[in-house]
Amino acid sequence: MDLPQLLLVGLVLLLGVVGVLIPGVPGTWLVWAGLLWWALHVRSASAWTLLVAATALLLVVQVVKWLLPPRRVRGLGITTRMVVFAGAGALLGFVLVPVVGAVPGFVGGIYLCERLRLGTHGEAWASMRAVMRAVGTSVLVELFACLMVVGAWVGAVLAQ
Repeated sequence: MDLPQLLLVGLVLLLGVVGVLIPGVPGTWLVWAGLLWWALHVRSASAWTLLVAATALLLVVQVVKWLLPPRRVRGLGITTRMVVFAGAGALLGFVLVPVVGAVPGFVGGIYLCERLRLGTHGEAWASMRAVMRAVGTSVLVELFACLMVVGAWVGAVLAQ
């Protein structure tokens, strides 16, 4: 696969990760479609193995999201700014502490946004807990899985 196609696959994967944070955008399926596109062009054993493993992981995540309690977002004050902070925190955490850093980065991003908005630790902590209970867990599960798939793809591309 040549560099322009590789960059386009990376862009689709990035759009999928960002799409997880935006309601109504099929972020998980964009990540899977980008990986499928890459595997169909590379046609190596590692590409097919990664595609099968990612497919299994993303399907399990869909089941887990379905089993989580329904979202209760009204009255929580979830803003675009909070989504940006949470996504940036997860991405930064994923890069700084590979894989496991996404979880504290996501939660930390929500806390930082609420701390800047509300001003005190107690109010920010309570708001962050309410957001995590309502929507954070399902978004975090999906985002974490997509980041794992993208990280594995980057590793496979660099290993070629």
